[in-house]
Amino acid sequence: MPEPTKKDEMPNGQPEENVNSTKKLSVDLPNDSVPAMERKDSVWSLGEGQAPEELEKPADTPPLSTLLIEQPQSGTVSVGGDITFVAKVEAKDLLRKPTVKWFKGKWMDLASKTGKHLQLKESFDRLTKIHTFEMHIIKAKENYAGNYRCEVTYKDKFDSCSFDLEVKEGQSSQSIDIRSAFKRSSEGQEDAGELDFSGLLKHREHKQQDDTPEVDVWEILKNARPDEYEKIAFMYGITDLRGLLRRLKKIPKEVKKSEAFAKKLEPAYQVDKGGKIRLVVDLADPTVDLKWYKNGQEIRPSTKYIFEHKGTQRILVINNCNMNDDAAYAVAAGDEKCSTELFVKELPVKIVKEIEPVKTTVNERIELECEVSEEGAQVKWMKNGVEVPTGVRSRYRVKCEGTKHFLVIDDASIEDTGTYSIMASGGTSEAHVQVDLKPLKIYQDLQDMKVLLGQPIKLHCEIYPGNVPGRWYRNGQLIQPSDRINIIHRNKVHRLEIQASSLHDAGDYTFVPEGYSQTLSAKLHIIDPPRVHLESLNFPENTVTVVAGNKLRLEIPISGEPAPRVVWMKGERVILDSGHRVRAETYGDQTSLTIDVTEREDTGNYKIVLQNEAGEATASIKLKVVDIPDPPDAPLVTEVGGDWCSMTWEPPKYDGSSPIFGYFIERKKKQSSRWMRLNFDLIKETAFEPKKMIEGVPYEVRVFAVNAIGVSRPSEPSKAFTPLAVTSEPTMLVVDDVTDTTVTVKWRPPETIGAAGLDGYLVEYCIEGSDDWVVSNKELTEKTRYTITGLSPGCKIFVRVRAINAAGASAPRSLQHAILVKEVIEPPKIRVPRHLKMTYTRRVGEAVNLVVPFMGKPRPKVTWLKDGKPIDPSHINIRNSDCDSIIFIRKAKRSHSGKYEMTVQVENYVDTAVMDIQIVDLPGPPHSVTIEDVWGGNVALVWTAPKDNGNAPITGYTIQKADKKTMEWYTCIEHYHRTSITITELVVGNEYFFRIFSENMCGLSETPTQTKKSALIAKEGLQVKMADYSDHDFKEAPKFTQPLINTFAIAGYNTTLNCSVRSNPRAKVIWMKNKIIILDDPRYRMFSNQGVCTLEIRKPSPYDGGVYTCRAVNELGDAQVECKLEVKVQTQEL
Repeated sequence: MPEPTKKDEMPNGQPEENVNSTKKLSVDLPNDSVPAMERKDSVWSLGEGQAPEELEKPADTPPLSTLLIEQPQSGTVSVGGDITFVAKVEAKDLLRKPTVKWFKGKWMDLASKTGKHLQLKESFDRLTKIHTFEMHIIKAKENYAGNYRCEVTYKDKFDSCSFDLEVKEGQSSQSIDIRSAFKRSSEGQEDAGELDFSGLLKHREHKQQDDTPEVDVWEILKNARPDEYEKIAFMYGITDLRGLLRRLKKIPKEVKKSEAFAKKLEPAYQVDKGGKIRLVVDLADPTVDLKWYKNGQEIRPSTKYIFEHKGTQRILVINNCNMNDDAAYAVAAGDEKCSTELFVKELPVKIVKEIEPVKTTVNERIELECEVSEEGAQVKWMKNGVEVPTGVRSRYRVKCEGTKHFLVIDDASIEDTGTYSIMASGGTSEAHVQVDLKPLKIYQDLQDMKVLLGQPIKLHCEIYPGNVPGRWYRNGQLIQPSDRINIIHRNKVHRLEIQASSLHDAGDYTFVPEGYSQTLSAKLHIIDPPRVHLESLNFPENTVTVVAGNKLRLEIPISGEPAPRVVWMKGERVILDSGHRVRAETYGDQTSLTIDVTEREDTGNYKIVLQNEAGEATASIKLKVVDIPDPPDAPLVTEVGGDWCSMTWEPPKYDGSSPIFGYFIERKKKQSSRWMRLNFDLIKETAFEPKKMIEGVPYEVRVFAVNAIGVSRPSEPSKAFTPLAVTSEPTMLVVDDVTDTTVTVKWRPPETIGAAGLDGYLVEYCIEGSDDWVVSNKELTEKTRYTITGLSPGCKIFVRVRAINAAGASAPRSLQHAILVKEVIEPPKIRVPRHLKMTYTRRVGEAVNLVVPFMGKPRPKVTWLKDGKPIDPSHINIRNSDCDSIIFIRKAKRSHSGKYEMTVQVENYVDTAVMDIQIVDLPGPPHSVTIEDVWGGNVALVWTAPKDNGNAPITGYTIQKADKKTMEWYTCIEHYHRTSITITELVVGNEYFFRIFSENMCGLSETPTQTKKSALIAKEGLQVKMADYSDHDFKEAPKFTQPLINTFAIAGYNTTLNCSVRSNPRAKVIWMKNKIIILDDPRYRMFSNQGVCTLEIRKPSPYDGGVYTCRAVNELGDAQVECKLEVKVQTQEL
C-alpha cells in the first residue's frame, strides 16, 4: 500500500526559494490530477472550509501526561544552525527502560534517518531516576521544517506529544512580481509552482512598461476567503494556483489570541483502527454555539459520533475508527475555528483460517478458501511463488465474501498441480494442490489362490476400457505363452491358464495394462498336506527312557508344502522354540525336541501337531525320566533324655520311579556345620534312637533316602533339641507371713540348675492328716516368694516347693513342721514424710495431694480430724489403702488451712500424727496511706499494715508516684519492709499522688491504697553549686571473668560452650576450633550478650571434638581462653 506523502517534502525534492518564508509541515496528494475537494489530506478546499491561516494556528501546550514529565517544545532555527529537542520520563514506577520513537509527519520513523544531520541520544540519572531522550538536528536545512511527534511506550501504557520546527531563511534584497512568478514555466512538470528566476532574467530587458497601477495581490489574498482564491488568481493572470497556495501558506502569520477558545484542539491525534478517540476543546464562553466538521462537512450526532459536555469542555467522541475517519477535523465556535488532523493507524491483516490442501482429478472444480481478520482487505494469490493472473481470459477466478477470499479453478488440469499461497499484510498461508488422471476402472481384480500340487491354475480379471492390452508377470518376470501356459484376452476379460501346477508356479502374479501406471496383483500358493515319519526312530512303543540330568535331543523327519507349522505339546502346555531348557526346533524337513538337562517333571506323553493350508497331522511319543528320590520330610524328635533322644520320619513323596532301599541318619551340634553319619548300614524302618550326646548342647538330625539311582538330598534338619536333666530341689524354705486365710513362704533357688535352666517354681500344700497335695499356683512363678490363699482359719498345713525346667520337675523341698493358719498382730506406726513435719504451704487454687504411709497388721483403721472436728468428705477427698492414706483437695481454699490429725488403730493399738496445712493468698491493700510532711523535694509517707495479710506474713511494700498532670504511675521502691518512707528527688513545681501495694509470698495485692491528698513540691530560692569533677576512664583491655570449662557432649544432642569477658570498648569475639577460626558454618551459632559469650554446636558428632578457643580483641589488647570438648557416642543397652 502506498505510504502518505510527508508534509515537509516538495514535489521535486528541492527547497523552495522564498524571501522571509518559514517551512512547516504540509500534506500533498501524490497525484496532482485529483481535485482538491476529494482530498482528505489537503490543507485547503474550494468549498466552505477553513482558511490555511486557521489550519496553521498554533495549539496550546498539552498538559503533562502520565509518562512524559517534560515534553519537547516547538522551536525555530536558521538554515545551517543546530537545535535540540528533549523529552524526559520518570522511571520511579517502571521496571525497565521505556521505548521512545521520534517521527516526522505522519509515519516517518527518524530512527532510520540518523546520520551527520540527525542524532538520537538517551541517558539515565540514577539519583533522580529520570530517563532523558534527546534529538539533535545539526546544520538544519529548509526541508527539515515541519511537524514532529515523540511517542513513549511502556507495556500497556502509551503517551505522545507533537511539536513544530521552523527553519528561517536569510533576507533577499530583490522583490518579486507575484503575478509573473506564479505563471507556470512548464505545465505538469516537477518544478511547477517554483519561482522561474531564469525566465525573469531572460525577459527583464525586453519587458514592456505596464501602465496598470501596482496591486498588492498578497494583501488581497490574505484578506480574502478561501473560496475566492481561484477567482482572484484568474483576475490577476496567475495560472499556477497550487504553487501560489503553497507559498501563501508559508507567509508568517500573526498569532491572535482566541476569544472563543480557552484551549484549542491539538495539532494532530493518532488512533488505531477500530479504536476510540476523544477530541476536546475548552470554551472561553460556554454559551456560544459549537459545530464540528470533518473535511469541511458538518458532523451530526450518531452512534459513531457522540457529543459530550463537561463544564466548559466540549468533547467529540469517535467510536470504532476506520480508515474513512483519517481526515481533517475542525470545530467552529461562533466566528472562530480550530482544526486538527486525525491519523488512523491500520492494523496488519492476519490470516484467520488457513488454506487447506486439495487432491482431485482432471476436469474437476477446485475452490481454495481463506479467511482473514478484516473485511475488504487486499490480498494476493500466488502459485509456486508467482502471482496468479486473474484477468478476463484467465483460468483463475478470485472472489471475496466478507472476510473470506476464494480462488476458483473451474476445469482443473494436470498443469494446475502446485503450491498455492495467499499473501496479506499480516501473514501468508499456503497449501498444495494435486491434480491426477482418472483411475482405471477395475470391474474384477485378480484374486489370491491356493492350489493343490498337480491341479490346474486359472487367473482372470476384468478392466475398463476393454480394448486395453496388458502383460502378465510372475515374481517380476514376463510370462510367455507355451504348451503348458495359455494367455487369453476377450473384451474386458484377461485370463492366464496353467496346466498341472508345480511348486515352481507359486509366487506373485501381476497384470499390467498398457498406458496406465496401475497394476493388478495376486498371490498363488501351491500346497501339500503335512506328514510325520516316526518309523525311522525304531523306539519300542514310541517310548524314550533317559536318566535325569542328561541331555536329550530327539529328531523326527516331517514333510509338507508349504512348510507346516510344527507344535510340540506336553499335555495342554505348548513347548516354544525360545525355551531355555526345553525347546522345540524345526529345520526344513525335520523337527527336534531338545532338553538340555532332563528332570523328573519331563516324564510324560509328548504330542507333535503339524499344520499347513493343505491339512493337519499328529503323532505321540512317551518320555520316561528316572532320578534319585526326593528327600524325606524333616524328622520329628519325640522324646529327649540326658544323652539320648527318639526320632521318626515319613518316606519321601517321590521315589524317583525306583523302590526305596533304606535310609541314612546324620546329626550335628546346632552351632557347628559338620554333620556326622550315625549308621553305615541302611535302616529299613522310619524310626531311630541316637545316643551318646552331651547334656545341654543343642543338636539337629536329618535323614537321606536311597534307591537304585542314588542317594537323595538330605531332609530339612529337625527342630533343635537339647539333652537335659532336672534341677536339684530348692533350698532354705521358710515361712515369711501368716494371716487368718493365707500363708506366705519364701525360699532360695536350687544349688544345681543344669543346662536346661530354670523355668519357675511349683508350690503345693497338704492339710495335716491328709495325703492329698494341692497345687497352689496354676502357672509357674519365677519369684522365690509366694502366698497361698483360700485357707481355713485355725487349720495346719504342710508346704513343699518344686523347681521346674524343660526336663521336668525336681525333687520337692518341704517344711518339717505344720503351719498354723492364724494372723499375728503388729502394732500400727505412722511414717510421716519429712516435708509434712513442717507447715505445708500451698496457694489458693492449687491442688493438695498428701500421701502418708503407715504400718500395722491386720489392716489398720484410719481416721482424720481437722482442728479436732471430722472432715467433710464433700470438700476433702480421703483414700485409704493397706499401707498408706491419701488426702486430696482439687482446688485449695483458705478455709482448708488448719491442723489435720491422722489416727491409725489396730485393735487396742493406736498411733497418731498431726500435720499443719496453710493455704495462702494475695494480701489486701495497706490501710490509711497519708502524707505526713513535705519539704524541699521530699515527701514523708506513713501507712498501716493491711487488715488481710492473705494468711501469710507481709514481706514488703511497693511505693509508686504519679504526676497530677499525666497521672502516669512510676515505681519508686519495691520490697520495702517498713510502714513509713521518705520519697526524695521529686521535681520542683510538680504535684504528686502516691499509692502503695502490700506484698507477701504470693505476690502484690490486687489493688493499691492511694493518698487522698496530693503533695505539691514548691520552689525555693536556693542555688546549688555543682562540684567540679573529672570523668573516670572506664577503658580497659579484654579480660575473661569466667573461663571455658572442659565439656563432655553426647553425639546428636546440642551442646554449648560459655564464658564471660569484660572490656571497654566492646571487644570483638572470635571462636576457633583447633586454632582454626570458625566462619559461616551452619553447624555453629555464636552469641554475645552483656559480655557473656556462647558457642552452640548443633547435633555434634565425634568429628566435632577438639580444643575450642574464644579470643576477645579490642584496641587496648586481646585475651583468650580455651577448653577441650569430647563427644561421646551413646550406645544402646541390650
